[in-house]
Amino acid sequence: DKTKQDSFILFGDGSHVTVDEVEQWNFPNVDLVVLSACQTGLGGELGDGKEILGFGYLMQNAGADAAIASLWSVDDKGTQVLMNKFYEVLKQGNVTKAEALRQAQIALITKVEYGLEHPYFWAPFILIGNGL
Repeated sequence: DKTKQDSFILFGDGSHVTVDEVEQWNFPNVDLVVLSACQTGLGGELGDGKEILGFGYLMQNAGADAAIASLWSVDDKGTQVLMNKFYEVLKQGNVTKAEALRQAQIALITKVEYGLEHPYFWAPFILIGNGL
C-alpha cells in the first residue's frame, strides 16, 4: 500500500518535495500550475479516511486558480508535443486555458505525422479549477 509519503515532485535539478511540503505551499497569485508528469491528477485513500486528490488538487488548494495534471503514466514524446502546442496556443492571449488544452489535444489527434492520435498520448491531461 502506498502512503502520501511515497508521493513527491521531482525537479529537474534532482531535488524533490513531498506531499507534506506541498501542503504548506501558498500560491495567492498563481493563475496556472502545469504538472506534466505521470499520474499527477490521481490520488487515493490513505487508510485514515483522508484522501489525497492528487498534486493538481494540492496546487489548487494552495491557491493556484487552476492546474493541469495527468490521469495516467504519460509518454515523454507525446507530453512534449502536447505541452509545446498548449503553450503556443496559450501565449496567443486570446484563448482560455481550457481552450488551449483542447486545441493542443486536437493537434495530437489530427496531425497524423506526429503519430500521437491514440488517446493514450493526448487524453491523460485534465484541467482542474478555473479554465478561463
